[in-house]
Amino acid sequence: MSNDQLRFTSAALICAAGVLGLRPTVQDPWPILDHASATYQTVQTLAADFVQVIENPMVGPPDTTRGRLFQQRPSRFAMRFSVPPSDRIVADGKYLWLYTPSTTPGQVIRSRIPDAGTTGPNLIGQFVERPRERYTARYVRADSTAAGWIDVVALTPRDSTLPYSGATIWIGRGDGLVHRLEIEESGGQMRRVWLSRLQLNVQVPAAEFRFTPPRGVAVVNQ
Repeated sequence: MSNDQLRFTSAALICAAGVLGLRPTVQDPWPILDHASATYQTVQTLAADFVQVIENPMVGPPDTTRGRLFQQRPSRFAMRFSVPPSDRIVADGKYLWLYTPSTTPGQVIRSRIPDAGTTGPNLIGQFVERPRERYTARYVRADSTAAGWIDVVALTPRDSTLPYSGATIWIGRGDGLVHRLEIEESGGQMRRVWLSRLQLNVQVPAAEFRFTPPRGVAVVNQ
């Protein structure tokens, strides 16, 4: 094949990819992350259904949970589980409460939320707030879903003290929202979270961000 033919073929492939809505294999992840970050800055509250799968070969088979997630910037976050029922994770702006009677009955773990220096207990914000400052990034691929085209980006934290070594996030090409996360946590544990029925800037009941330990439950401070 001559050089002219080679250039023509390459140009044709690029044009075809554009018509089909595809992006080249080698993609700069930063415009995608910048879009996600800018979108996130417009979100004051968020609600979404979630399915979470935690895999840890050292513990046993994958653990699947589901429920409804709520978020209110800057430091309020909650996961209300329907499976298993009664489990809750709540960040009330001052403390993070971890209440999982399905696995650890009779106690709730309470941790102080740092006043500054972190994104707080925020499942989504930790990956799209200041991503250029906090991560190195690599474009993985594009996925076609019922919600439209999704760009998949792998992140490696610059801070080695974080409790995870890497994460992969699925960002909607149109809406700039995170629709799925995979987090490689310490000890080889993998956490996968799928989000659906996302609602932005809706009124979230204040009770979702409050937690009162049930009677007889011990509070363990960390």
